[in-house]
Amino acid sequence: MQRTRFGDMACSIARTLDVIGEPWSPLILRNVMVGIGRFDHLQQSLGISRKVLTERLRWLVDNDVLERRQYSERPPRYEYALTVKGTELCDLLMVMVRWGDRWTAGEAGPPVLYRHHACGEIGHVELHCSVCDRPMDVTGIDILPGPGAAITT
Repeated sequence: MQRTRFGDMACSIARTLDVIGEPWSPLILRNVMVGIGRFDHLQQSLGISRKVLTERLRWLVDNDVLERRQYSERPPRYEYALTVKGTELCDLLMVMVRWGDRWTAGEAGPPVLYRHHACGEIGHVELHCSVCDRPMDVTGIDILPGPGAAITT
């Protein structure tokens, strides 16, 4: 069976899933975001096979989400860091965290808290309109075709 090419679809959600839709990728990004960037540390903290981790890291580097940085010459060793593109994907992860904290954390509560640098307070991500700064969610929007929409006849 051939894998569907989500990256070829005229849909930003599908194209994003093509890059990070495989379950290990967001977890790798999460770990790199918190400072776990060396291969052995990633492998150990995630409990992922070396083969799968190698494949996922290669994919994320090839898609400019992560970059490899050499930290040792003898023997050659590399660590992974977020690119600008990867940092923006971590914003998406923070929205996923908010949903997970609300719907899956259970009685124990969230496993991690986020302190906002600007105000010093513990907070969570809220979506706001980039034009009027009011809260924005799916119940308050219309979905319209954009310039990159697929044209069907």
